[in-house]
Amino acid sequence: MTGLRLAEETGFKQAHISNFLNRKRGLSLEGMDKVLNVQHLSVLDLLDPHEINKRASILPPAEDEFDNVLLVDSATAATEPLVMSMKVKEILKFKRTFLRKLRPEMEGDRDGWERFVLLKADAREGMSMYPRMLPGATILIDRHYNSLKPYRKGESNMYAVAKNGRCTVKYVEVAGNHLVLRPHNQAYPVEIMPMEEGRKVHDYLIGRVCYVGIET
Repeated sequence: MTGLRLAEETGFKQAHISNFLNRKRGLSLEGMDKVLNVQHLSVLDLLDPHEINKRASILPPAEDEFDNVLLVDSATAATEPLVMSMKVKEILKFKRTFLRKLRPEMEGDRDGWERFVLLKADAREGMSMYPRMLPGATILIDRHYNSLKPYRKGESNMYAVAKNGRCTVKYVEVAGNHLVLRPHNQAYPVEIMPMEEGRKVHDYLIGRVCYVGIET
C-alpha cells in the first residue's frame, strides 16, 4: 500500500502520513487505530506472540483430564488472536483427549492464535445451519484449521467465516475472487462475498466448526 492510498483510506492528509512513515512525527491513539484498521491488524500483531502468551494468558492450568476453552463473542473470535480476560463470557471444559485428536490444517500465520474458542449461535445463524445447528448451540471453533481441505472425505466442513468484523457459520466455496457462503437450511439465502485485494481465502476462514453442543 502506498502512502497516498493509506492517507485516503484513513482520512489523513498525505503530508501527515508521510511524516509518520518517515518517523518525523507520531500519531494519536485514534490515528493509530485508523491505520491498524485499514491494514486489518490488531495491536497484538505488533507484539511478540510468545511474550503475550507469557504475560496475558488467562487460562488456569488444568490439573485433571479436561482443558479449559473460552466462550467469547463473534467479533472477538474473528479478530483477536489472543483473548483477554475482559472478552471472556464463560470458561467451559472439554476432554483433553478429544481436543488433542483434532487435526489442525493451518494456512498463513496462525501459530500465534489461541487455537480453540467457543461461540453461541444466535437465532439466524442457528436456523441457517439447521439441523446441524440450532439457535443457542455452543460451537467449538478450531482456529488452527483455516484450510478448505475436507476434514472427512465426502463431508463438507462448517466454518466460522469473517464477515464485517464478526463470524458467520456456513459451508464455504470459492468462485473466482469471491467466497460462496452456503447455509445448510435451504430456506436461507446463499451469500456471495468478494475478497479484498491482497487477501486470500484462509484470511477469511476463522476456523473449522469441530463440535456443536445443543442443550435440550
